[in-house]
Amino acid sequence: MQDDSTQQKKPLRAAALKRTFRLYKYVKPYWPAFGLGLLFLFISSAANLAFPKLLGELVDAAGGHRVTNDPHRINQIGLFLAGILIAQGIFGYLRIMLFVNVTERSLASLRQHIYNHMIKLPMRFFLNRRVGELGSRISSDISLLQETFTTTVAEFIRQLIIIVGGLVLLLHTSVQLTILMLTTLPVIMVIAFFFGRFVRRYSKLAQSQVAEANTIVEETLQGVLNVKAFANEFFEMQRYHKKIREVAATGMKTGKFRGAFAASMIVGVFGAMIGVIWRGALLIAEGKMDPGMLLSFVLYSSFIGGSVAGLAEVYASIQKSIGATEHLLEILDEPAEPVEEMTTVAPQDQLTGQISFNDISFHYPTREDQEVLQHVSFDIAPDQQVALVGPSGAGKSTIVSLLLRLYDPQEGTVRFNGKDATGFPLSALRSQMAIVPQDVFLFGGTIRENIAYGKPGAGTEEVKAAAEKANAWEFIERFPDGLDTIVGERGIQLSGGQRQRIAIARAVLKNPRILILDEATSALDSESERLVQDALEKLMEGRTSIVIAHRLSTVRQADKIIVLDKGQLVEEGTHEELVQMDGGLYRNLSEMQFSH
Repeated sequence: MQDDSTQQKKPLRAAALKRTFRLYKYVKPYWPAFGLGLLFLFISSAANLAFPKLLGELVDAAGGHRVTNDPHRINQIGLFLAGILIAQGIFGYLRIMLFVNVTERSLASLRQHIYNHMIKLPMRFFLNRRVGELGSRISSDISLLQETFTTTVAEFIRQLIIIVGGLVLLLHTSVQLTILMLTTLPVIMVIAFFFGRFVRRYSKLAQSQVAEANTIVEETLQGVLNVKAFANEFFEMQRYHKKIREVAATGMKTGKFRGAFAASMIVGVFGAMIGVIWRGALLIAEGKMDPGMLLSFVLYSSFIGGSVAGLAEVYASIQKSIGATEHLLEILDEPAEPVEEMTTVAPQDQLTGQISFNDISFHYPTREDQEVLQHVSFDIAPDQQVALVGPSGAGKSTIVSLLLRLYDPQEGTVRFNGKDATGFPLSALRSQMAIVPQDVFLFGGTIRENIAYGKPGAGTEEVKAAAEKANAWEFIERFPDGLDTIVGERGIQLSGGQRQRIAIARAVLKNPRILILDEATSALDSESERLVQDALEKLMEGRTSIVIAHRLSTVRQADKIIVLDKGQLVEEGTHEELVQMDGGLYRNLSEMQFSH
């Protein structure tokens, strides 16, 4: 059994590393600068290796065991060392500058690519994920990669050069001492392997916990009105406190392993060095080695020891970045919707406003055992005003989601112009529809930006005309800043009726062929409702309109009313026809509402 698990673990580690290297495609466009940085890194690392050799020669030039002193040689070596030092400083500066420039550009591309991909993902992706967690992926996880791209990879390469080059020069200096030193390497490698596994596991856990903590911050700030209204400040403080304590506990566990790792490495490396110096001192006493050679050997050994110890830090950083990379690649591996930028809709993709639902059955991806719609069929003619009514949970909003192709049905087909919805480009379909929801979402910018969201790039006159049609201009012009008034987070500065009218103005500006109104007046006072209803009636003229309503007074004039109950279409007809049906659901709902 153990062999099987070991065999399973190895490919997983290799796969994780391979997945991490996928991110290097973002470095590809800047490969010349990255390659030049690597060249400078190689030169400065090689120059590093010259120091022990030259310092040993400097000591021997002063008069070693088998060498006479030579002041001219001392000055020559001293000047050469100073020259190497200056060159190393220049190359080090250029290398860091190039790596930082490449990293910043690469990570900007990565951030943009992940955001672009995330925003194109289908709705099912967002059903089980929280906003704060996804935000953390773009901020915290990519910040981790920044450190990896800028310093970790460079350090890894530099230390490999020093270890390999140093070992070659050690063998050239003294084979006997090199063999003695190399006997300690297997111990150090076992330590690195053992502790590295734990560091990776806890680093990945810490990343997830940080994402959860960020989610709490984001949710409480977004819902700060509810937090204060329910006097739940201390409840939220406790919730956040618990999560950051978990982050700290995981960080401390990681710290224990990293500390034990570093301590073990120090004992191993310096133990090896003591053994080497002791053996070297005996060789000098026997006349088999010069003091300068021993100095060179000790310096090379310390360089190699420092690099092996440094590899421990690099290894830990790489493990952390692999954890971050896995989270990012999970997002990138999700299949995106085939959306595209729309300027004009091709003639064959233009909607007439005719819609058919043919034997539609549907359940949400997260609730496969719960049928939301069961064999629903209906037709809507162009420019018809159709109302969807029924109790909560009947499937009204799901029909809207299927119209917008946020989801596709498991059975049956949705048709536009008599053609299967899947035969239209997704963006072409959605660009010809507009929705005015019950819970209007406004972006935190200006009124102008929120209305122009219906048609990015619209001029002031177009925005103003849309606001007038939506009965929104009368309150907008009362604001000192007019269209440039900041609406605040989610439109908190505006009343419900004002937010609703801005949403209608947005839909007016889009000029959709199919208009969807989802409980658009349910949460308003009577004065706001009158203004909003008037704006909606103007908006519905000359286009197919689908109205979801609980209050039946708003749908009496509809050309057709579709009554849903428990995911099934139970009645269909005009208001007059439906109220005549004995024992009908619509008649019961109507009597309940209009008897008050």
